[in-house]
Amino acid sequence: MTATDTTTHPSTIGPLDRERADLLESLARHRSFLRYTVQGLTDEQARLRPTVSELCLGGIVKHVAATEAAWADFMVRGAAAFPTVDWTSPEMAESWADEHHLLPEETLAGVLQHYAAVAARTDELVRTLPSLDADHLLPEAPWFTPGARQSARRTLLHLIAETAQHAGHADVIRETLDGQKTMG
Repeated sequence: MTATDTTTHPSTIGPLDRERADLLESLARHRSFLRYTVQGLTDEQARLRPTVSELCLGGIVKHVAATEAAWADFMVRGAAAFPTVDWTSPEMAESWADEHHLLPEETLAGVLQHYAAVAARTDELVRTLPSLDADHLLPEAPWFTPGARQSARRTLLHLIAETAQHAGHADVIRETLDGQKTMG
């Protein structure tokens, strides 16, 4: 069953399947808001930074795809999904910046295609995980409490929040570019 499947009556779906369907539907809705913000843009427009933010629309989509891929991998492999990082290194800063920009050799269509593949993989993972309660130790990072753990469910809620936050940010950038709004 997919988040948009209407052929199964809700009363025939078990509570866990309903929860998974609800999580997937929410994630899909926020992904669609994000994709809507870049509709009809050229690669050049997707690279523009019309606000004080360092982010551009293509970079936001690219970042959200990379973030979703990493957290989906975390649901399976735990902290091993994240490389050990020296947060103070210039190479890390450059890599982090590149993840947030649409680089000259990249296209908006290519970034969107990658995002669709990441979304399909995440959706399949959510449908097939043995348990949403399974948890893993979080990776070492300045923003995580040492020794903290996170369940697959909580990871999905984080992905929904992250996607929604970036969709809102993208909406502001798009409205600054040409007045298009996702809602309203």
